[in-house]
Amino acid sequence: MSDKPLLSPEELEALADGLDTGAIAVDTGFNTGAKVRKHDLASEDSSLGVNLQSIDMINERFIRQFRLGLLEVLRTSPRLNPSRVQILRFGDYLKKLKAPLSVNIMRANPLRGYAMVVIEPTVVFSSLDSFFGGFGRGVSDLPPGRMFTPTESRIIKLILNVFMRSIKEAWAPIYELDFEHVSSEINPQFAQIADESDLVILSRFEADPNLQNRGFIDLVYPYAALKPIRDLLRSRVQSGDGNEESDKQWRTDLELAVHDSGVEIQVLLGHLNIALSQLETMKDGDVLYFKKPELARGYISDLPSFDMEIGSIGSHIAAKIVSPVDPRML
Repeated sequence: MSDKPLLSPEELEALADGLDTGAIAVDTGFNTGAKVRKHDLASEDSSLGVNLQSIDMINERFIRQFRLGLLEVLRTSPRLNPSRVQILRFGDYLKKLKAPLSVNIMRANPLRGYAMVVIEPTVVFSSLDSFFGGFGRGVSDLPPGRMFTPTESRIIKLILNVFMRSIKEAWAPIYELDFEHVSSEINPQFAQIADESDLVILSRFEADPNLQNRGFIDLVYPYAALKPIRDLLRSRVQSGDGNEESDKQWRTDLELAVHDSGVEIQVLLGHLNIALSQLETMKDGDVLYFKKPELARGYISDLPSFDMEIGSIGSHIAAKIVSPVDPRML
């Protein structure tokens, strides 16, 4: 390749003069009106990736299974509630954590990388207290280097077993995951499932805010681990479980079942207002006078539903529906 410049200095000067004077047009060429935006190949863009709504749905299924599982093994059902799923830098997440914590590294086969389950000590101690017949009181402000005792570690293992089984069942309608415990730490700084600049997906399950000592359990996925199945997550959110014909049949069966249910109609012929003193002095033979309305009112479960005419058919009293009544208009 020759080192000789393509244009001479005189040609470059003439080109610059032409641009300055406007003799050379600068708005010509192809795709001059195309809209572009900057993209950094070295950074992750969360706006085009995993649908967080699908993770919220999985978490809702998980928390139901998790509560039932803890009730079986720990004799208690902690009041844990899923909070909003977040995407954040792994380093930013670690800065918010304070040792000691039960930090557990999980392998979520067949996804790549590792997930992390973080159990705050309050949850551990409240579960321990309930297991031995207490009222679920937690403990806070532990020393940073405080290790978990064998009994506390056993409780943590029970919680993790229920956790892995419940999260597997929650994922089952969308994707088959098999969670496997790899290692445990008390300092989150030693649990490096991703680089500090990498994105992670945080699902936090918080204890009842009315409790004196509020704890939490965190489930952290590396963002890159869920990206290969992002299309599957997005399609399941849009189309439910993928069986719309079954949904239609379910709605039809439910409608038929509702139509077979019985309701009680009460017919009010009229009403009047009297003073309590007059009611207390009434005796046999007293007559109450009131103006009979043109139409009676039919009630279903104490809700006005129909205007009706009262008559008779043979030896039976009958009520004929004249028009429906909208309770919101009364």
